[in-house]
Amino acid sequence: MNIYQHFRPEERDFIDQVVDWKYNVESTYTPKLTDFLDPREQQIVKTIIGEHGEVKVAFFGGVEKAERKRALLSPDFYQETKEDFQISLFEIHYPSKFVTIEHRQVLGSLMSIGLKRGKFGDILFHGDTVQFFAAKEIDGYIRMELQSIGRAQVRINEIPFEKVVKVEEVWQDLSMTCSSLRLDVLVSTAYPLSRQKAQVIIGQGLVKVNWTVIESSSFECGEGDTLSVRGFGRVKIDSIEGKTKKDKWRIIAKQQK
Repeated sequence: MNIYQHFRPEERDFIDQVVDWKYNVESTYTPKLTDFLDPREQQIVKTIIGEHGEVKVAFFGGVEKAERKRALLSPDFYQETKEDFQISLFEIHYPSKFVTIEHRQVLGSLMSIGLKRGKFGDILFHGDTVQFFAAKEIDGYIRMELQSIGRAQVRINEIPFEKVVKVEEVWQDLSMTCSSLRLDVLVSTAYPLSRQKAQVIIGQGLVKVNWTVIESSSFECGEGDTLSVRGFGRVKIDSIEGKTKKDKWRIIAKQQK
């Protein structure tokens, strides 16, 4: 069976990496801990590892409902613990009376100090409290290098998981009909945007499908995809129900409020 036929062509490199991880665990009987993976990558790992082989996989991102999680591939006899995932929780202290900090600023600052996206997990906001999960192997580097976010001088403290803030996402059901499954058509249908505007922001790199920037308006979306438009939130395509009598696609989705 050709394993690639179940995935998109642009996912091939990651698929090859997962296959290598699996082979190494099988041959060395040694667990493999990955960086933080987005939900699409987690799904690919689950599919490739399967459920009844010699290698199993578990995921953890600091809290059970984390979006980004590290994967631990291990021999089927191995009993993993949360400590195996090597995750730290940091809280950012900043002059909240005078400045505000946004998600994109935290993300940008962590990337600007040379970190790959896979080295830190979810970024959490609750009122003025800002926290983020990170791979434990870069604890010292983060403490040393992360000194400002936006215009604010900051300091960070590692805190126990018991102090993590609880962030509840709210999604509402969304039913759409679209003339095609092209990205620009779906964006203009799901969001308050014209198709021309959708094409512009796609070309500007402001739209992601499954956590990957897509700059082609003609990119074809599918069932299970998550669309994200900067400043407008996310839409998850739950199912594609077929076509209406007017030859339009009927789509059942959820939209982040």
